[in-house]
Amino acid sequence: MAFDVPVEVAFDYLVEPRNRPEWQSSLARVEVGAEEPHEGLQWVDVTRIGVRARMRLVELNRPELWSEWGEWRDRVHARLTLGFVPTGRGCLVVPDLVLGVDGWLGRPVTALLLRLAHRAIRADLRRAARVLSERSAEH
Repeated sequence: MAFDVPVEVAFDYLVEPRNRPEWQSSLARVEVGAEEPHEGLQWVDVTRIGVRARMRLVELNRPELWSEWGEWRDRVHARLTLGFVPTGRGCLVVPDLVLGVDGWLGRPVTALLLRLAHRAIRADLRRAARVLSERSAEH
């Protein structure tokens, strides 16, 4: 996904859990302490339908890459990695999602959730790119 802001700006905005409800369509709020993003940071994503996912920042290599791990009810788990590539006028944000669902329906449910999640991630990153573009135009 193309962002028309410097790679550091995109990275800092996307890695900060407090910014998530602004650009991640499924979120109602994020419950996180006052800490700055760092490896090991933990928080709770609360979705608009009430799902509470436990989240943890597991890798942070500014401004190239960050990864988060999320779990819901110890049955659904996902690792989202965002890679950041500088371009002439901004950067590319490259998502990679690994998702799994435990249990006897795990395989078909995982396949369905992956399709839905990939669409949602692309839409959310477009929204984030638009937010940052509008902010940079204001300054």
